[in-house]
Amino acid sequence: MMSEKTENPMTEIVIDKVVINIGVGAAGERLNKAAKVIELLTKHKPVVTSAGKTIRDFNIRKGLNIGVKVTLRKENAYNFLKEAFFAKDYKLPVYSFDKQGNAYFGVTDYTDFKGMKYDPDIGIFGMDVAIVLKKAGGYRISKRRINRKTVPSKIRVKKDESIKFLEDNFNVKIIR
Repeated sequence: MMSEKTENPMTEIVIDKVVINIGVGAAGERLNKAAKVIELLTKHKPVVTSAGKTIRDFNIRKGLNIGVKVTLRKENAYNFLKEAFFAKDYKLPVYSFDKQGNAYFGVTDYTDFKGMKYDPDIGIFGMDVAIVLKKAGGYRISKRRINRKTVPSKIRVKKDESIKFLEDNFNVKIIR
């Protein structure tokens, strides 16, 4: 007896990583406060990011520390996304998605998260959240050392697939 053919488990979409970024624009006390905010929200130690080039109009020199970020994976990423979508009222505009199926959105204030209260010592900080999605199998071919190839289109996550993934798993309403 032949059993019914099931869908390929390697085409299942999973969260690769979630990157939370706060750009401050200058080093110093404000950068330390931004790091404190990210640590409060994610319970992970953030990494300091530096400027890639000099922009004289903004008083930014190449190599100057101007922001902090943290990358979350697996269960940590999933739990943070639940809280981040709560802060956004479970709504995302359709232009938040790119052709590769990644999603980007901003949270205007860290006090929008559950359980966060305004701290006058910290101030107000918004953040950018980037969600990178991938299919369970296949991306290794672009990273391996021997016989490296580009990822074929059937393995890549498309915009409509990522929209459906977020709607199904996080009950996010996409505003078109």
